[in-house]
Amino acid sequence: MKTKTAEEYSLKAIESFKNRLIVVSKNFRILAASNSQSGAPEKDILGKFCHQVYYNRSEPCDNCAVKVALGEQKPSLCPKPELALLNGHLPCYYAYPIYNGNEIEAFVSMDFDMPAIGMLEEKLNRSYVLMESLLLNAVDCVVAADMLGEIFLFNHSAVQVFGYSKEEALRILNVRNIYPEGVAYEIMKRLRSNEYGGKGRLEGYPVDVVDKNGNLIPIGLNASIIYENDREIATIGFFHDRREKIRMQKDLDIAQVQLLQAEKMASLGKLAAGVAHQLNNPLGGITLFAKLMIEEYNLPENAQSDLNRILKDAERCRDTVKELLEFTRQTRHLMKPNDLNKLLTRTLFLLENQVLFQNIAIHKNFLNDLPLVVSDAQQLNHLFMNIILNAAQAMDSKGTLTISTMLLENKECVRIQISDSGPGIPQNVLPHIFEPFYTTKEEGKGTGLGLSLAYNIIESHGGQISAENNPDHGATFIIDLPLNQKYEEGEKGGE
Repeated sequence: MKTKTAEEYSLKAIESFKNRLIVVSKNFRILAASNSQSGAPEKDILGKFCHQVYYNRSEPCDNCAVKVALGEQKPSLCPKPELALLNGHLPCYYAYPIYNGNEIEAFVSMDFDMPAIGMLEEKLNRSYVLMESLLLNAVDCVVAADMLGEIFLFNHSAVQVFGYSKEEALRILNVRNIYPEGVAYEIMKRLRSNEYGGKGRLEGYPVDVVDKNGNLIPIGLNASIIYENDREIATIGFFHDRREKIRMQKDLDIAQVQLLQAEKMASLGKLAAGVAHQLNNPLGGITLFAKLMIEEYNLPENAQSDLNRILKDAERCRDTVKELLEFTRQTRHLMKPNDLNKLLTRTLFLLENQVLFQNIAIHKNFLNDLPLVVSDAQQLNHLFMNIILNAAQAMDSKGTLTISTMLLENKECVRIQISDSGPGIPQNVLPHIFEPFYTTKEEGKGTGLGLSLAYNIIESHGGQISAENNPDHGATFIIDLPLNQKYEEGEKGGE
């Protein structure tokens, strides 16, 4: 118990307080005041709402310290809105509860100038909030965990990449679970080494992480160990998603290969033009003199038959040269209506008499009146030749090749099916055959880019290409090309 003198000094100390000090009820009514600062006598403000007396407001202020203390059931400190630093002091509101036993019955509210050290603490708190906001909103994933692997920071980008909500990550996810088995151990081993950016640091480490659905995601990891007095207390990792970079690199690789292919075809075109010029003159002479011999000489039937065969073979050579020139002709990759039956026929014409196809039976099931498809004839020629050659090689130069064209029931797409009677495609290979650089051929016999380029060509035409194994044996490539593609006005339909 205080003495009477102590109580008197306590009351004098309160009355001497230069700033406002009031006692308010839990519903913000003034119960006592040391300095009203309202201009009205103390007796005129008792029982009235503090926000009404001091600020002429109908409800508590937004930054009311009493309101915060009431909600949190503990003392509160609220800087004034203007946050003005006056003489090294920061104006603030402060409130704390008055207890009657275990129950809060009122609150003391005062305003005062917080010393500069308090202002520094406030700045520090604001800096912490800013830093946390920067980490939470960083473009890369940021994940921090204690040394037991319990996550305490999981930013918005991490939510998007890993598929866990922030609440799930903080509550149930261990940082070891975002890596494949054994990888977290390897990362900690590198972090504790001096060889990967210095002790406690790991820079630009490529690694796969595991999302909520078990999918592997390639990332570049920059990580650090957080120390306190040389004791490891936490780790933090910055995860840069590399999927887009890898996709762009693949596109670049494919573009480079396509450029090399275009240069090769340009060289082949020049070579074919030169060969055609050299062959056309002697072929013309062979045709001319064979006809003259038939017309001017009375030859035996056998001799005439031989000359007719010479004429037929000479004409066939001339047609082959013509088709080769057409096939290798360099264009601007123009999209225009093409008859796919004719494109396939041209490709087969160049291939069917090659040694590779001597023991292969070719069946053509072409739909009559097949609608023209807006496409790049040169690219489709390359595509068909690549798939047909692959089929012949798969059959080891003997078997049956079936090529079919049809109009799908929705009449929006034309379908080409190229089937062989070979051994089929192994099930573990089938999902990967259109991936760049994926090949099952021996080293030096394939680059793994042919089907990847085929996929690219069909995709650029707005179509789809797939492969499947036949029920009995062999494989079928299925190509769907849409009929609604547009082309530049003024261009004429081609073959």
